[in-house]
Amino acid sequence: MGRKCWASQANLSIVAVGVTSQILPPPFDGDSVVEPKMSDADLTDIPLPHDSPREPDPAPIAGEKAIALVVDLDGTLLRSDLLVESGTAWIVAEPKRLFGLPALLKSGKAALKAAIAAQTAIDVSLLPYDETVLAAMAAARAEGRRVYIASASNARYVAAVAAHVGVDGWFASDATTNLAADAKAQRLVEAFGHKGFDYIGNDNADLPVWAVSRRSLAVRPSEATRAKLMAIDPSAQVLVAADAQPWRAWIKLVRPHQWAKNVLVFVPLATAHHFDLASIVACLFAWLAFSLAASSIYIVNDLVDIRADREHPSKRRRPLAAGTVPILRAPLVAAGLMLTGLGIGALISWSLAGLLVGYLVLTTAYSFSLKRKMLVDVVALASLYTLRVLAGAAAIGVPASEWLLAFSMFVFTALALIKRYVELTARIDADLPEATNRNYLKSDLSVVAALTAASGFNAVTVFALYISSDAVRLLYPHPGFLWLVCPILMYWIGRMVIMAQRRYIDDDPVLFALHDRNSQIAFVLIALLLVIAGVKW
Repeated sequence: MGRKCWASQANLSIVAVGVTSQILPPPFDGDSVVEPKMSDADLTDIPLPHDSPREPDPAPIAGEKAIALVVDLDGTLLRSDLLVESGTAWIVAEPKRLFGLPALLKSGKAALKAAIAAQTAIDVSLLPYDETVLAAMAAARAEGRRVYIASASNARYVAAVAAHVGVDGWFASDATTNLAADAKAQRLVEAFGHKGFDYIGNDNADLPVWAVSRRSLAVRPSEATRAKLMAIDPSAQVLVAADAQPWRAWIKLVRPHQWAKNVLVFVPLATAHHFDLASIVACLFAWLAFSLAASSIYIVNDLVDIRADREHPSKRRRPLAAGTVPILRAPLVAAGLMLTGLGIGALISWSLAGLLVGYLVLTTAYSFSLKRKMLVDVVALASLYTLRVLAGAAAIGVPASEWLLAFSMFVFTALALIKRYVELTARIDADLPEATNRNYLKSDLSVVAALTAASGFNAVTVFALYISSDAVRLLYPHPGFLWLVCPILMYWIGRMVIMAQRRYIDDDPVLFALHDRNSQIAFVLIALLLVIAGVKW
């Protein structure tokens, strides 16, 4: 390992305080990735160079240059929170760690952070840095002032960030002390003196630090935090105001455009010919319940995939990856949406609520584990779509047709495979490395395409067998017209594969189909044929 400089546990939570940027931990392999293997004992056993001060340089500096600029990390320099990001990655790597959380929490927040940091790597070069704060740090350095990072995050992460952005020293939490609020304020006063530094922070935890700083600077403070800050320091300056229209980013996060997929709950209503008002209203509520539940999972999925999204050419603009929504609030919003969806489902029927629970369990398993298992992820996605069809049947109180379920599984397996095909072509075209959050190689492209066509045409076979069965005559007086649906389905499935191969499908094949003109015409023709076959004349 290169020369690294940490203070001992006995020295509270000071970590390389006042150390010059030359002896801060260098970026790892050029990517500033935190090494996950180092134990907490390693942090304290590495000796400080004898010529490296643990305190800021005591040499007097005259005037403004004597005032250091200290910058908070989470929510300030970073438009994210390292504990939430690393904690999520830590659990995703081994979900059984959830059961060990109570024991870690008993040891304190600092111990939890240290345990997570010891086992979880973060690529600091991909983190969403605030450009305004970086500019303020650069301006201070240009004036000859020293710049420090002071954070409640664990020393491993703070060291890597400090090396990446280049500062004169840093303060961080260790395994025993959580350097936040009053603890941070006390430590900075010990290092720089009362009113001997300027401080940039963002929330209520920074209020004790602002109280002892010479100049208070805030980044995206809430109205409540801003009011408290002004009470402490009327001359405080807000460097970056809170977003005046935060709802835009939140709407993007919950993806209401994806709610169109949930029209699948209306399929049993159409196939069972239940067009009464009560059934229509029940399906509308089922659609709303699934939409809210799906949005909650989109948030969870974005938390889980935050690093992979930052490496993706288009997904890096998602709100959590880009830091345009407060990451600390995201789990709360997800929980609220989930509970609301379950409540609406329970109002319709307990069977619908049960299917919603099954949907949430399966989609959570998909986000945390199944999406990383080859072909298992595709079957899971197809099952999630089919669950929507089952939910529609439960909402109106009709048994789900086995023919409909078999047809749905094959169609949605084909669409899930197209989704994987599109992801692979995007990586190939952008010359990106193999995905770390999927178990597919770029060389699998042709096999995925073959499986897509096979699954899609199997769906046509199931539909043809249904037309030949006795069950069809109970609902359709003229089943012969249903045979015309088969060539339309073959055209549509074949076209979807070709459109994916030609790179016309950007991400989600279901949304593409809902907005594609040729697909819309195919759906209308199929609907007309179903009506003609089902009407007595």
